[in-house]
Amino acid sequence: MSWGFLRDLLSGVNKYSTGIGRIWVAVVFIFRLLVYIVAAENIWKYEHDEFECNIKQPGCENVCFDHFFPVSHIRLWALQLIMVSTPSLLVVFHVAYRENREKQHNQKLYKSPGEIDGGLLCTYLISLILKTGFEIVFLVLFYKLYNGFEVPRLVKCDIRPCPNTVDCYISKPTEKMIFLYFLVATSCLCIVLNLSELSYLIFKYSIKCYLKRYIKKHQ
Repeated sequence: MSWGFLRDLLSGVNKYSTGIGRIWVAVVFIFRLLVYIVAAENIWKYEHDEFECNIKQPGCENVCFDHFFPVSHIRLWALQLIMVSTPSLLVVFHVAYRENREKQHNQKLYKSPGEIDGGLLCTYLISLILKTGFEIVFLVLFYKLYNGFEVPRLVKCDIRPCPNTVDCYISKPTEKMIFLYFLVATSCLCIVLNLSELSYLIFKYSIKCYLKRYIKKHQ
């Protein structure tokens, strides 16, 4: 997969974001996307080959690996990156719709097509809610699938076709756990940034509406 598309998408959204939104883009691009491409992908690259059990029973190792790792950490992380970035497309599409509408009418209909107001404000708020929701869902999913945010050194497996309880060893557990903690920390940071931006925009819009009503009342 080419991650260039995701980079271009985030760069495009950056033009219409608030200051907090630009920090979110920087966190996703530098601390998540680049870390994924440069380091994390290599750590989990041969996770199945390096998963070892103290038995040579055919099929036992595969079944145990599938039980303890129903979805690869790295693939789930990649899916999370895609899902939390795609709501930003709503903003890009809305701005494109505004620009196309101005071309069709051949006149200036908006102060600036990328200015966050009116319908675009609603779209932006929806994208923030979706991004926050996806972050929380994936954190819960990680926790449920792997029984916490830890990578054990040793797991015990007694699933067929294993003849008895066997010990299986996970490769580089400490390194994987560090990156897992990093994943959780950056996800939590992104949630905080999204909620802060959401609160900021709602507060800003509320103050704007209040001032308009106040001015109208006194006029």
